[in-house]
Amino acid sequence: MSKDWNTRTKLVHSGTRRSQYGEVSEAIYLTQGFVYDSAEQAAQRFEKLGEDEFIYARYGNPTVAMFEERIAALEGSEDAFATASGMAAVNGALTSMLKAGDHVVSARALFGSCLYILEDILTRYGVEVTFVDGTDLDAWRAAVRPDTKAVFLESMSNPTLEVIDLKSVAEIAHAQGALVVVDNVFSTPVFSRALSLGADVVVYSATKHIDGQGRVLGGVILGTKDFIRKTVEPYLKHTGGAMSPFTAWVLLKGMETLDLRVRAQADGALKVAQALSGDARLSRVIYPDLPDHPQHDIAKAQLERGGTVVAIEVKGGQAAAFKMLNALEIVTISNNLGDAKSIITHPATTTHQRLSEEQRLELGITPGLVRLSVGIEDADDLVADLRQALDAV
Repeated sequence: MSKDWNTRTKLVHSGTRRSQYGEVSEAIYLTQGFVYDSAEQAAQRFEKLGEDEFIYARYGNPTVAMFEERIAALEGSEDAFATASGMAAVNGALTSMLKAGDHVVSARALFGSCLYILEDILTRYGVEVTFVDGTDLDAWRAAVRPDTKAVFLESMSNPTLEVIDLKSVAEIAHAQGALVVVDNVFSTPVFSRALSLGADVVVYSATKHIDGQGRVLGGVILGTKDFIRKTVEPYLKHTGGAMSPFTAWVLLKGMETLDLRVRAQADGALKVAQALSGDARLSRVIYPDLPDHPQHDIAKAQLERGGTVVAIEVKGGQAAAFKMLNALEIVTISNNLGDAKSIITHPATTTHQRLSEEQRLELGITPGLVRLSVGIEDADDLVADLRQALDAV
């Protein structure tokens, strides 16, 4: 029934399970295990779980199942598996499907921890990984081979907001039988429908927009029922990357306001980007909805809105960027994003500091670049705060 509902209705009602008490707010089943009526029932559950049966919190939990069903309804996927963090989702999605000798092609512009999984962990266990410029379709064509098992990309890159032509990359990958795994955090589950563009697997850090208030770590992997239950679930339930019931409950509460928050944040992000564009103290203002964004046309075709993050490059390098950050009064210095509070960070010394200087410059992460995650504050106040901070520079 929920598949016919509109987004905001799904975000409030999908996946709801009520106990015999008829609670309004979802119940937190804060338990590590479950009791059986008989030894025979226990044996039956361990042999084959029913649709609404549970045996151990590492394998599944009613509160976590509500979150999984709700996010799957929103994304339009057959199934979902919730994880302890966004990186547990990335690691689980990739590691569960790969083995020694497999080949993966990945976009080069990635969050530092994603790059670590591909560059250090997977290769340590015999997986061959080829990195390409994600915006260059010829590079994808040249790299994807008949033995390529998967391709991996951020639909919008962190932190320089490159937008990859997901539909075309999916066509290239599928022609060789490879699965398309997409980290969709910056595009958000509200503005992007990666599955309809050809993605096979979508991962989110639920820590970001889905929580939206800086409270918990969480992640989720979405895909077909076969992939989630036969590939992802066996790996994660035995390696322990499960989401806690309390986290799932917090995320369910966050999802109720997700659409409202993200739309307000995108409105603010566009206003900030437009206000700062052309400022003489900045070398660049990067936002997909600005006409001068290199992938503006692709962004308009793939995304309903340009997202909640703006990247700006302050003239004068790191020293100038630090002066600006330290002069801000409303915007908070932190390395999270997607929060109701506006947050700013200096990627070269925080989220991407483990990369070499050469790698950072290749990705456009210059010493003056800062990443601004726009919250739900009044956009005029944010613009004024950013301008007075630039005055300090």
